[in-house]
Amino acid sequence: MLVETSAHGSDNSVRPRVAGGRVHDDAPDTANDFARLAALPDGPEREAIRDELTRSWLPMAHRIAGRFRNRGESLEDLRQVAALGLVKAIDRYEPGRGAFESYAVPTITGEIKRHFRDRMWALRVPRRVQDLRNKVRIARRELTQTSGGSTPSVAELAAHTGLTEDEVNAGLEALDSFSTLSLDAEMSAGDDGYSLADTLGSCEEAYDVVIDREAAKEGLRRLPERERTILYMRFFEDMTQSRIADELGISQMHVSRLISRCCARVRNEALDHDAQQEHRGDDGRSG
Repeated sequence: MLVETSAHGSDNSVRPRVAGGRVHDDAPDTANDFARLAALPDGPEREAIRDELTRSWLPMAHRIAGRFRNRGESLEDLRQVAALGLVKAIDRYEPGRGAFESYAVPTITGEIKRHFRDRMWALRVPRRVQDLRNKVRIARRELTQTSGGSTPSVAELAAHTGLTEDEVNAGLEALDSFSTLSLDAEMSAGDDGYSLADTLGSCEEAYDVVIDREAAKEGLRRLPERERTILYMRFFEDMTQSRIADELGISQMHVSRLISRCCARVRNEALDHDAQQEHRGDDGRSG
């Protein structure tokens, strides 16, 4: 249900007054309406009273939403979330268990906090880390105010919150995970400005060639000289098998078999070497 968030006047003319005679506009006297709501069955009359209660208490919901402004969400969206929390509070409130405001305020506040927790994170962060972020954020603000503006250290934040330094570091990292930075974001304001994407490396295919050459090096050294010569002529001088056969005075079929056999031998020796290295690493870790 989309709740109309503009504050309309209420038909309730009786509102509680605070010290000095000032009318507290966002805490209307709706006790009678709630009593009627609780007594009525589902139907048009009950819906009408429910809608009237929503309009009456909407200013309070807006006030609570205003506490969360400037946190990456528009005020209008926050008011919609607060209005949803207000409707939930009206539906769940039991008149015999105290003032409605005492029940509605934490209900609306909780709905807004859930909205931030579940919908506003650009990266999915575990609930535990979100809680650490909130504790660290509040502690850093409090310590900054009491220390004259200086940024508190990790140790000071840990002492203030009762968290470990590792937990504080996790909370600090989560502070930067609430929103993401576009790859097109400018990282420099000068004439030589560049984007974040310009600072990112790319996969260098030549690295794979280096690894393959190093892996095959020992196997190539162990080949007979003629086989090494054939492989060199084929893969480094880019000679055809028929030309290699003419150079060495053997048949092209023989050259083809030698190339296949040598490549298989070098490949198997390289794979066996990698497997042995991995096995030794596992033995070292288990020991």
